[in-house]
Amino acid sequence: MPKTPSTLGLHLRYRIWIAEMNADITILRIFDDYLVSLVPDKKEPHLKIVVEEFKKQFVSLRKLMDDLKHEMHLQKMKLAASTREGKAIDKKLYKTDNHDALKKHYTSYRKLFNKMKTDFGLIRNNWAD
Repeated sequence: MPKTPSTLGLHLRYRIWIAEMNADITILRIFDDYLVSLVPDKKEPHLKIVVEEFKKQFVSLRKLMDDLKHEMHLQKMKLAASTREGKAIDKKLYKTDNHDALKKHYTSYRKLFNKMKTDFGLIRNNWAD
């Protein structure tokens, strides 16, 4: 069984992940601006369909990000409270707080986001000026 991370280690992990998702939000905004610039372009007949599909993906990813960030903020606050009370995190508390599941959700989100970035890059390159 893997070693239970320290309270500080978990807290820092959540801070990093939240910061990464905040950067991802900026990337989504830039990608969305790029899509808006493509709409008047009539080079490709199926362009509007592709734009709408990406917009749906952006909304879905943003909701997933917001949900994950919310859960991570709650866990960070809980970890901070434990630290203030002088409690160390033990295996039982670690499992109860479901840190492994949150890590899996983040890993899954990261794969989806990276795939979208790759797909978006391929599409963008096809329509480059």
